[in-house]
Amino acid sequence: MSSIALLSSGLDSVASLAVAYKKTTVKLALIFDYGQKAASKEIEYSRVIAERYGINHKVILLPWLKEITTTSLVNRNMAVPELSMQDIEKESDPTITIDSAKKVWVPNRNGVMINIAASFAESLDCEYIIVGFNSEEAVTFPDNSYAYLEVIDKCLSYSTRNGVKMLAPVAGLNKKDIISKALEMKAPLEWSWSCYHGGEVPCGVCESCIRRKRAFMQVGIKDPLMVRLGID
Repeated sequence: MSSIALLSSGLDSVASLAVAYKKTTVKLALIFDYGQKAASKEIEYSRVIAERYGINHKVILLPWLKEITTTSLVNRNMAVPELSMQDIEKESDPTITIDSAKKVWVPNRNGVMINIAASFAESLDCEYIIVGFNSEEAVTFPDNSYAYLEVIDKCLSYSTRNGVKMLAPVAGLNKKDIISKALEMKAPLEWSWSCYHGGEVPCGVCESCIRRKRAFMQVGIKDPLMVRLGID
């Protein structure tokens, strides 16, 4: 059984790779540069992770996706939303996180990436594409959900001759459980990058940083990335 990985270097994709690596032969790790603010950092970190696992690493440029994306994940003239721990705890009123999701949305990003990955998978005769979908973000990002996985599998059964399928090892887990699974798999979390920005250190206030911070607090350990960077 063989696969290729979508490896953004985020917690979810790193944990998913670590789990899938035990079950499949991973022939390639793909990362996409669509003009996101964290592109250089994500590419640097994903390359390190791929090297750790001895996997070929390839960067796919999507300049046209940058051109049509007007939201803050790409638009340098728009600020990325800053959230607090209290904001993401309001599960009964997800208004703030829904608004945050809208402001970092990239048009059909996962759909584009998965279909490109499927072309590579078919050409390399791989059965699976490894993705880092998770239950926590599926609440506000529908393209992280089980329903999306099901329809993508059906679509790929028509568009690839070998019936490429999705492999989403952490799709049913929240961030806390993803970290626990990653630690169990000895994933290199010290080289995972979650921040929506690409500075020398994570911003600590974007939604992705806050979710990561909360999850490590729940697990009860220091974030290995912060330890490596020498940040308390």
